[in-house]
Amino acid sequence: MRIILVTDAWEPQVNGVVRTLQRTVDECRAMGHTVEVITPYDGYLTFPLPTYPEIRLALFAKKDIQRRIEKFEPDAIHIATEGTIGQAACALCRKWNWPFTTSYHTQFPEYIHARFPFIPTSAGYAFMRRFHNSGGRMMVTTESMRDELLAKGFRNITAWARGVDTKLFTPDLRDEKTGVYAGLQRPVFVNVGRVAVEKNIEGFLELDLPGTKVVVGDGPQLDALKKKYPAAVFTGPKYDEELARHFADADVFVFPSRTDTFGLVNLEAMACGTPVASFPVPGPKDIIGTSGAGAFDDDLRAASLACLAMDRKVARAHAETFSWKACAEDFVKNLEVPPQPERRRFWRRLKQLGGKVRPRLPKRLRRSTRDAKNTSRADHADE
Repeated sequence: MRIILVTDAWEPQVNGVVRTLQRTVDECRAMGHTVEVITPYDGYLTFPLPTYPEIRLALFAKKDIQRRIEKFEPDAIHIATEGTIGQAACALCRKWNWPFTTSYHTQFPEYIHARFPFIPTSAGYAFMRRFHNSGGRMMVTTESMRDELLAKGFRNITAWARGVDTKLFTPDLRDEKTGVYAGLQRPVFVNVGRVAVEKNIEGFLELDLPGTKVVVGDGPQLDALKKKYPAAVFTGPKYDEELARHFADADVFVFPSRTDTFGLVNLEAMACGTPVASFPVPGPKDIIGTSGAGAFDDDLRAASLACLAMDRKVARAHAETFSWKACAEDFVKNLEVPPQPERRRFWRRLKQLGGKVRPRLPKRLRRSTRDAKNTSRADHADE
């Protein structure tokens, strides 16, 4: 197939969403699909997202996005994020009545509320519902995330799991005596990720744990946490094999976030043989399950201590059940693809009429569009 992926999250950003999308694209191409990726870094005028400057939001990109889509003539369009690039592509698809899918990577309403407490999460969810319910299928990270979002008024949701690079992230890198934590008091409890308020790093640093607490990563809270917790070790960001060593040499990986929809770092830690401690929230709870590869508890200290007694081989074996190939296969299976004759007719007519055509859709897709409009009206009524 010919697939358009539209995303506001892409390199040089470094996070789980970007890694997921990049690996999915790589696997789709390896399977023989042709994938065109549209991002803010394609020459558009951008500005930094307030409080999260690593993310750039594109301005005045809609016309060029339309040109690129028309030229590419995709079989399927997937809009991965809700930023300005995603919004522009969504508006075009709705204008054309072209079916598209979306994915839900971030609990955006909670992130916004954590930074700006005066903005209620209800307003964020109203925005998110309008965006995602205007499309076809919405892909989410786990079954429990699916159930949570269904209860909040989202519809047509399917779980889309993640993968992990078990060659890069491997227990073979572990070296307790001369490794990256040489000289630190054991056990070593580590957290890897963006050092920001929504990640609840302070919840980890407040725990009364033996040994040493280590934070790997960068972010807006880094300097403040360094000053407040001088006994902890802050390494800054790490990449590739050096990052994998920081996972492998740790005794326990502690994931204090309550808002991540998955937490790819949890799988990366397990792949290195390091058990994971978390709160019982969607994402890490689904990853850990009853595998014995970690522990989740409302008492994060208890979960962290429980991980010390766990078999590292079990954590590795559990991580090996997640693959990027399976992730990409599920992604392709979940795409909304009109019948081939209709696709050819649609793009031919669109070019002839200068983008002003609204093609005839199958009944199922017309019903989906009508339901999306009703949902949008309901959201406006809620506000």
